[in-house]
Amino acid sequence: MKFSVSSSDLLKQLQIAGGAIASNPVLPILEDFLFNIKGNKLSITATDLETTIVTEIEVNADGGGIIAVPAKILMDTLKELPQQPVTFNINEENFGIEITSAYGKYRLAGENGQEYPQIPEAEGVDAIELTTASMSQAISKTLFATSNDELRPAMTGVYVEVDFNHITYVATDAHKLVKYTFKGTSSEVSTNFIIPRKALNLLKNALNNAGDLKLSFNKSNAFFEMGHIKMVCRLIDARYPDYNAVIPTDSPNQLTISRADFQNSLKRIAIYANKTTNQVILNINDGSLTVSAQDLDFSNEATEQLACTYDGEPMTIGFNARFLIEMLNVLESDEIKIELSSPNRAGILKPVDEIEDEDILMLVMPVMLSN
Repeated sequence: MKFSVSSSDLLKQLQIAGGAIASNPVLPILEDFLFNIKGNKLSITATDLETTIVTEIEVNADGGGIIAVPAKILMDTLKELPQQPVTFNINEENFGIEITSAYGKYRLAGENGQEYPQIPEAEGVDAIELTTASMSQAISKTLFATSNDELRPAMTGVYVEVDFNHITYVATDAHKLVKYTFKGTSSEVSTNFIIPRKALNLLKNALNNAGDLKLSFNKSNAFFEMGHIKMVCRLIDARYPDYNAVIPTDSPNQLTISRADFQNSLKRIAIYANKTTNQVILNINDGSLTVSAQDLDFSNEATEQLACTYDGEPMTIGFNARFLIEMLNVLESDEIKIELSSPNRAGILKPVDEIEDEDILMLVMPVMLSN
């Protein structure tokens, strides 16, 4: 089996697929890419048994076949080569691989591709058509709010609710929550599932923001197809918490403020906050917001005053500055609204200027004020 391909084009596809390879795989062969040549198409597969990425590239091939190729040594070699054609010559008896470039030859030991794990097939699936741009937005707006707590597996992924004419993505770690709804879809089904964080990170890197995305799903797996790239991921089998129960229905105090001004102030004030709690205090009155923080251990403190519009009772409330900064990063509106009810109840952040077909709500729990 022999084929030639551009070194840089091949490396680009390997980098997309390679994200699926685990740092300590459970089987040695999972350190490899599976190369499968049919006609003049090379399909490249990488998996950690939870997430699989398959991508395709055109090559000049002499014969077909499959081989498992060690991922690290191949990628390291291609990274050090300037763009040029490279030729792969594969011995199908001992799985030896010889790569020829303009500079010389490189030999490495492959493995029998027949021993590579089978990839789940899309059987008994429902499907929904999306755009890569809308999926990219959904991932950007929710992924930061997922939990790292492996004891609560449901919260380590993004909860997806598919309804007939819209799709809602929810992420929470019990301190912050994001609910993002995209209305420009149509589906034959109404269902829900949880996609793991790693899979969404890999998907975001593979999306090109300029095409269609087909999302299929059954009880066990989600299947993503966009152009020449396919991804399969095992869904998280856990019950997602009732997120609607924690979203306050009545928040009579409403603060409107410039997003950039508020975010920049928080970044400066957070430097002076306690490094464990990251607590900043918001003191809100009619027309003015005072942002302050102190770290008693080091006698550090800072205060800034910002102009705002406020409709409600004067209030003093504490929040984790890091959470607020992350949320303001994701909200795209020039001005944002913060809805509050009391110092011990969650605050709601929303954009003032909403984007058509999108609805976003962010919730952040307060950090209790010490007496």
